Amino acid sequence: MAESKSKVLIIGATGYIGAYLVRASIKLGHPSFILVRSPTPSDPAKAHLIKSFQDSGVTVLKGDVDDHESLVAALRQVDVVISSVNAGAVASQVKILEAAKETGTIKRFIPSEFGNDVDRLENDFKILEGVYQTKRSVRREIEKSGIPYTLVISGGFAGYFAPNLASSNVSAPPRDKVTIWADGTTKAILNTEEDIATYTIKSVDDPRAANKNLHIRPEENVLSQGELVGLWEKKIGHTLEKILVSGEELKKIIDETPFPANILYAILYSVFIKGDQTSFQLNGKDVEATELYPDVHYTTVSTYLDQFV
Repeated sequence: MAESKSKVLIIGATGYIGAYLVRASIKLGHPSFILVRSPTPSDPAKAHLIKSFQDSGVTVLKGDVDDHESLVAALRQVDVVISSVNAGAVASQVKILEAAKETGTIKRFIPSEFGNDVDRLENDFKILEGVYQTKRSVRREIEKSGIPYTLVISGGFAGYFAPNLASSNVSAPPRDKVTIWADGTTKAILNTEEDIATYTIKSVDDPRAANKNLHIRPEENVLSQGELVGLWEKKIGHTLEKILVSGEELKKIIDETPFPANILYAILYSVFIKGDQTSFQLNGKDVEATELYPDVHYTTVSTYLDQFV
């Protein structure tokens, strides 16, 4: 008899990556739960999203990370907890850990990472250091808790970086000119949000991913900004004008741009100039998603760009 799949609770389900995680959990056959402050929020978009989850068989649990009793009650109903809280709520994940320790039944905790590996980068900008330090602190608490965990290191969201060719001032792939950071040769990692969610859910019952960093590095999605632009140029049949912006020039832009708009520029510097996503080799603490789950047919960046042609 096939082993039953874990019951998965997603906290932050109405957020950007959270909605993808819920859909992936449903698709992969897990009994799926979400934690919400209100099943009928005043925000119409969130209310519609929650209703769509319910219609798909998701169990909606009323509760709040800041309400310990409701959090414990929710965790008692599931086996796995996935947090996709936003950057401002990262520190609150310690409260999830406390509730998980009280229940004593959580088989896997996946915190809100879904980006760069904060233990392997040196930050250049104060505007990012607070989030990075908080994530590191939460990681250490997770390690001390004794609760099995998986840290999902997804690289960049294709939805953020591919449509604008990793530029900063356009919302669709440009057809005349594009900003290139430094010389455009630094390698980055871009994955679709659907694939990130799929690999995350695939890992929840996998002992190979327990207490590991799950890196999502599909070979065809490890590419430089220059290669990204080249893919687009081939699709539209002509060459774009390249406006080169050096690292020093980008630092000046970061200094002169008001918060929070300067956060995006700092991330662009980290990813497309410093190479913080690809400047290290995987080791014994790491596993790679496409190697663990070769059955997942991931979307390449090239295929992703086809929708904009």
